[in-house]
Amino acid sequence: MTRQKDIKGRLQLALMSLVFFGPLILAAWLYFSGSGLTPEGRTNHGALLEPVISIGESLPGSSIIEHGEGRWRLVYANDGACGEECEFALYTLRQSRLMLGKEMDRLERIFLHGDTAPDTVLLAEQHAGLISIRDDDLSALLQKRKPAELSAGGFFLVDPLGNLVMYFHPDIDPSDMVEDIKRLLKHSRIG
Repeated sequence: MTRQKDIKGRLQLALMSLVFFGPLILAAWLYFSGSGLTPEGRTNHGALLEPVISIGESLPGSSIIEHGEGRWRLVYANDGACGEECEFALYTLRQSRLMLGKEMDRLERIFLHGDTAPDTVLLAEQHAGLISIRDDDLSALLQKRKPAELSAGGFFLVDPLGNLVMYFHPDIDPSDMVEDIKRLLKHSRIG
């Protein structure tokens, strides 16, 4: 009778151990076996810019530092005349900010133009609140920091401290860009 109780007790202990350790063993096996259930880990649509570059330290006289102080800045840089692609990019800037809803006051839109001055009537009528500046040194820095594998003409996200944070390719869906920005705003203790 005692022997039967010992066997029953060991069996119960083994079952309880299996309930506890079973999921851990299964999870480890699935992860390390490469069974296709490994998490990707990538959730952002834009490219994180690493190492982080401070515009204030790299270009102390840059005019972008004085604009949008304490806010996040979404920057579009265009060296030539503002044609169809440029106008669509400005539209994307505007829509992205509007899609932030109650958080839109935390984001400033900046149009960084080259030699050709932008159409002020277009900006006033369709892009109220857009800051338009010319800063050749900043344009050069942004070009240098753009990920080589991504196409030019996209959008740069600058944090309230003046650090370049992300680059979004030019054809990005505004809702994808807004998803990344919302995530940053949610977790940000600044701006």
